[in-house]
Amino acid sequence: FLSFRITPRDAGRETCVYPLPEPQDLFQASQMKFDDFQRDLRKLKKDLNACSAEMEKVCKLSSEENLQPFKNKMDEFLSQVWFFSVFSFFSVHSFLELSVSFSVKPKAGEKEVSPNTLFSVWHEFSSDFKDQWKKQNKLMLKER
Repeated sequence: FLSFRITPRDAGRETCVYPLPEPQDLFQASQMKFDDFQRDLRKLKKDLNACSAEMEKVCKLSSEENLQPFKNKMDEFLSQVWFFSVFSFFSVHSFLELSVSFSVKPKAGEKEVSPNTLFSVWHEFSSDFKDQWKKQNKLMLKER
């Protein structure tokens, strides 16, 4: 079946960490629907715009002595959330590029490769790999 050796420095030790994404995480990724994800991103952007407008209103109406730390904290928060929303947008496009890189084709009736198509394969592989990884790590632990 799968034949491999664990090569990290902590191989065969209880501190050895599984080197691939957890099968459960891949399963959850396979259940994602890009339409829902993109709808949530649009709502997030709308909410961020509203939050930013409210922050600007509060900053305009506040005196300098009452402005901090609110303004700095909100600026930091909004920049982090904006980064997340932009990153999330690119992850959809990166996913499609990843599918092309692995030559994964859409299922019959699909226009594009769905997360289910790609991540189901990775989920199955990761599950099988993890079973073998655990066995190999236990053997190495016994040898020590």
